[in-house]
Amino acid sequence: MRMIRLPVQMHFEVLTLFPEIFKSFLSESLICKALEKQIFSIGFYNFREHGLGKHHKVDDLPYGGGPGMVLRPEPVIHAIESCQKRLETNYSSVGKVLLTPQGERFSQKTAGRLLDQYPAIMLICGRYEGFDERIRTQVDEEISGGDFITLGGEVIAMLMIEVISRLIPGVLGNQSSLEQESFAEGYLEYPQYTRPETFRGMTVPDVLLSGHHQNIHEWRQDQIRLRTLKRRPDLLH
Repeated sequence: MRMIRLPVQMHFEVLTLFPEIFKSFLSESLICKALEKQIFSIGFYNFREHGLGKHHKVDDLPYGGGPGMVLRPEPVIHAIESCQKRLETNYSSVGKVLLTPQGERFSQKTAGRLLDQYPAIMLICGRYEGFDERIRTQVDEEISGGDFITLGGEVIAMLMIEVISRLIPGVLGNQSSLEQESFAEGYLEYPQYTRPETFRGMTVPDVLLSGHHQNIHEWRQDQIRLRTLKRRPDLLH
């Protein structure tokens, strides 16, 4: 499974044993439209292509014992080197990102930094019990989706692609919405309402119906502070 259109202003290369997982993700909504418009591109590389032996083996038992299997260094590192060599012919910089629970926690700030720093990003998805430690020496960054464990890095790769790509001009229908959403300035977004004006006894705040733009702006700023203080006080620090 490959979806490579080079060069464009932003490219993601996903290294994974299971590229078919991404089919539905890439065929729906704004991601699909952005790919069709070639606003950014996505490629896939199965590091089983560099697997060992007749069965293209990519994992083995851990030294010292323990449960599960560990990804061997040869297939993954050879895949990283092959992708880097190809991408560097089209892009000035390629960021090699290992997706691991031991990495930096992914955030909106991280997404913006990655977009500014790398015109091409390689997302290396783990499986089983993780990576051989020597693979870490070949990457630029290690990133975690959060303080939890998934079956593999693919869902984290999807998350990162969606968060980063929507920052690229042209992906969102209304780019100004980026400036007013949660975490745009490091805080949570204010409450939003639409029709009907009353539903099951719950009403829209009067200030939003007033048409007084300054009062609405001040109410929203107050709500941003109150909501952040109540739900994510850590952001205020």
